[in-house]
Amino acid sequence: MDLFEKGKVLKICAPMVRYSKLAFRSLVRKYHCDVCFTPMIVASDFIRSTKARDSEFTTNQQDRPLIVQFAANDAQTLADAACIVAPFSDGVDLNCGCPQRWAMSAGYGACLINKPELVKDMVTHVRNQVNNPNYTVSIKIRIHKDLRRTVDLCQKAESAGVSWITVHGRTSEERHQPVHYDAIKIIKDSVSVPVIANGDVKYLRDVQSTYQLTGVDGVMVARGLLANPAMFAGFEDTPLKCIWDWVDISIEQGTPFTCFHRHLIYMMERVSSQPERKFFNSLSSTSAVIDYLQKTYGPIHDLET
Repeated sequence: MDLFEKGKVLKICAPMVRYSKLAFRSLVRKYHCDVCFTPMIVASDFIRSTKARDSEFTTNQQDRPLIVQFAANDAQTLADAACIVAPFSDGVDLNCGCPQRWAMSAGYGACLINKPELVKDMVTHVRNQVNNPNYTVSIKIRIHKDLRRTVDLCQKAESAGVSWITVHGRTSEERHQPVHYDAIKIIKDSVSVPVIANGDVKYLRDVQSTYQLTGVDGVMVARGLLANPAMFAGFEDTPLKCIWDWVDISIEQGTPFTCFHRHLIYMMERVSSQPERKFFNSLSSTSAVIDYLQKTYGPIHDLET
């Protein structure tokens, strides 16, 4: 699958625990998102448990292009998981960026950036065992303080046949510090495979400025899309049409109330007052939420598109 077109900056929905599930992916695809990632899935649990597979991986025919992100710490486990999802997706991504303590203590996530030979082996195993030459194998990384180590990791992954590399432009110790765009540019200039930038993109204009600073092939967004799923379509804040689209999709797909409500809390944060947010956050049923939206913003059919 060739996702990358010359002169086009790919717009990507990031893997987000609890949030980048099918219903949300369906929503952002309506608003010019090019590629979506699943939330990170622990590969060993996914292989071992039918229950884990059913709860962690849901898709449909419209949910493409779709990249399934796995947490894994050995090559065969990643390859086995990739073979399971390959018929229903367009690629797998290895999480080498999650900085959470539980992930790193289990040998997942950002600790893998210190194991370039293992990452290379994992990419190779997926390449050799998924029987589809167009299936992509990518990695999502954080950077080292010594950027030479990051470049070495990326070049080793490239030699193993990685399809592209997503770079979150912070170290594993950094949380809300400014993104190191200079580091992303150095990595982009050091490999020939496409590079995706990740971090601190809140508006569509940030996509363009990130591209201008780094020359990357795409931009991946997490929190910016939670706050405004229509961001890639150029909206500054979540439009009401998008909010009602979320209601429709959630009802159609049977989204659990907690997830349905939490997404709306994110979407409405910038467009509602503190008293409104406090009241909205206290609502406890889908019908109460719909009633509130209709009373506050008017009937669905009065909405301007």
